[in-house]
Amino acid sequence: MSPGTLYLIPAAIGDLKGGDQSSLVRATIPPATLAILQGLGEFAVENAKSARAYLKAAGIRLPMQEVSITEIGHAPRPEDLKPLIAAMRAGRDVGVLSESGCPAVADPGALLVRMAHEASLPVTPLVGPSSLLLALMASGLDGQRFAFAGYLPMKEPQRAKAIRDLEARSRAARETQIAIETPFRNQALYEALTATLQPATRLALAIDLTLPSASNRMKTVAAWRREPAPLLARRQVVFLFLAS
Repeated sequence: MSPGTLYLIPAAIGDLKGGDQSSLVRATIPPATLAILQGLGEFAVENAKSARAYLKAAGIRLPMQEVSITEIGHAPRPEDLKPLIAAMRAGRDVGVLSESGCPAVADPGALLVRMAHEASLPVTPLVGPSSLLLALMASGLDGQRFAFAGYLPMKEPQRAKAIRDLEARSRAARETQIAIETPFRNQALYEALTATLQPATRLALAIDLTLPSASNRMKTVAAWRREPAPLLARRQVVFLFLAS
C-alpha cells in the first residue's frame, strides 16, 4: 500500500467580515490547490470551528460530518500527532490548514511536518498566499536579505530592546526585518516601532492583504511620526523595516 501524503494548504488571508468568504477563497487560492483540498477527508487544523467554516467556503466535497478534523493548536505534542502519522502510513492523505496564510510558517504544523519526514512520508506544500512574502514584495525594502522575527516581546523595556537589536542587525547586514502581532496589539507595536526606531529607518505596513480594505505604505520613521497614527486594531498587519 502506498503511503498517504501530507499536504500543506495555504488558506485565504483575512476575513471578509460578514461577506461571502467563498468569493475570497476563489479569488486568492489557486484552482489546483482548491482541487486537492476539496478531495481530502482528513485535516490537522489550528482551530476546529473556524476550519469547518473555511472548508465549507472552499467547497469541500464530503459532508462535514464525514470529515476528520484534528485540532493541533499552537503547541501540539508528538503523541497528539501520532494518529495522523498512522493515517498516512495506512494510505490516507492529510491536509494541514492554518487560520490564515501558510501552515508551519508562524503557524502550527512544523512538528507534524517533521514527524512525517522522520517517518519517510511524502510532504507536499501547495501554492497559495503568504502574508510575509506579499508584504515584502509590496514594501519597497530589500528583498535580497530579510529575516522574520515573528512576535516581538509584549512588554517594555524588553520590546524596545528587541526593536533596537533588530535595527542594529538590519543596518549591519542591510537586512529587512519582518514582524507580526495579534490584531488587538497592532497599535501598541506601531507606537513602539515609531518611538524606538531611528528617524531615517524605513518602516512599511502591509494591512489586510488580499482584502478589499488592503493597503501597503512605506516611509521613513520620521515621516510616520509627522502624521496621525493609522488605525490598526483588529486588522491583519505585517510590519517591515530597513535601517539606513
